[in-house]
Amino acid sequence: MKILIVEDETLIARSLKKLLERKGCQVTWESSGNKAIETIRGSDFDRIISDLMLQDISGFDVIEESKEKYDMSEIGQKFIIITAYSSPQVLAKAASYGCLVLSKPFEDLNEAIDIFMKGKSDD
Repeated sequence: MKILIVEDETLIARSLKKLLERKGCQVTWESSGNKAIETIRGSDFDRIISDLMLQDISGFDVIEESKEKYDMSEIGQKFIIITAYSSPQVLAKAASYGCLVLSKPFEDLNEAIDIFMKGKSDD
């Protein structure tokens, strides 16, 4: 599984990268939203885990730019937003894209890693 992590907090990004790689994932990490957009345009990913509040733009901006490459159902399958600021507005906007939202810090890191690898369950 190819995963892109878009996270400007180095400790979080490195930890997630290491844990996902241990599970056999191929992980790319970008610390800025604009760099992530370039990376998305140039590569295909099974999952894109993006922080909401990046230094340059928001995770939602990354999603908007990704609409050039992916349709809405693909966006809902690929993107997971991680944030320490999960307000009702944030949750509503993520839902409009069909994206999951995980709050930081993660309550259960192993559960978070499983969600990153599986994405939405197809109940």
